[in-house]
Amino acid sequence: MLRNSRTEILVALVLIAPFVAIYLLVFVYPTAQMFRISFTDAPLIGDGKWVGLANYLKLGKDPLFRRAAWNTAYFVLMTVVPGTVIAMLVALGVSRLKGRFQSMVLALFFLPYILPVSVVYLIWDWTLNFQFGIAMHVLDWLGIARVPVFKSREWFLPAVAMVTIWWTAGFSILLFLAGLRAIPAEIYEAASLDNATRWTTFRRITWPLLWPITSLVVTIQLILQLKIFDQVYLFSIGGRPNDNMVFVYYIFHRAFEQNQGGRAAAVAVTLFVLVVVVSVLQFQLLRLTERRPR
Repeated sequence: MLRNSRTEILVALVLIAPFVAIYLLVFVYPTAQMFRISFTDAPLIGDGKWVGLANYLKLGKDPLFRRAAWNTAYFVLMTVVPGTVIAMLVALGVSRLKGRFQSMVLALFFLPYILPVSVVYLIWDWTLNFQFGIAMHVLDWLGIARVPVFKSREWFLPAVAMVTIWWTAGFSILLFLAGLRAIPAEIYEAASLDNATRWTTFRRITWPLLWPITSLVVTIQLILQLKIFDQVYLFSIGGRPNDNMVFVYYIFHRAFEQNQGGRAAAVAVTLFVLVVVVSVLQFQLLRLTERRPR
């Protein structure tokens, strides 16, 4: 018995060893190096002198960092909750369809999610470009003045938020559909026998049973949108990148444009801690809300 137990432990260690090795090499070691570099004045490549908390103290005095923090928070507000609500509504609509028509509609909604960001950028640049965008020709036809969407500080982040919701909603829709299909049909049959209205059925049955999926979708979206970079960088080309600065764009700016690896690492550590703390607090808050009696 003892020999069998030791054999099982040995086999388990052999099986998980490749994953642990790759995890330590790809995640743990770079993260530890990031923390170490954040306390130095190192350039992008090479070592630097130890400066302690100087890089972190400079963040509060940097107006560009404050703008990045505000823009990131603003972007999260415009994408996480609206994107979750839209995905849920689409999933509720798609769930009412049947057969091949349901599959076709679901594929249309999921198709943007598999597109690379470069293709997403080209599609929406062709649509909203101030000079030759399709939407601008529609505005001309309606007699409305053209709007420089991606060159305007007021319109830029809302436009990128709209593009992001269109791009990423497909995965959330699939999660909500999986949650809807997991609800037993007998519950809805019992509700119909009680003459429950659609709103009552949604409020009393669908919404409470979908709450775990909602918590998962909100948490995933929160983590993704806090790390927004690709769309902002691409749509800022030829515009005003400093006005559109977000956290990851600021890291890119410090590291690759100003060769300040230490300061970039300090921002990366700040973002890493922020993502962990906000995600854990938000997920726990949703779980407490789920347990609250209704």
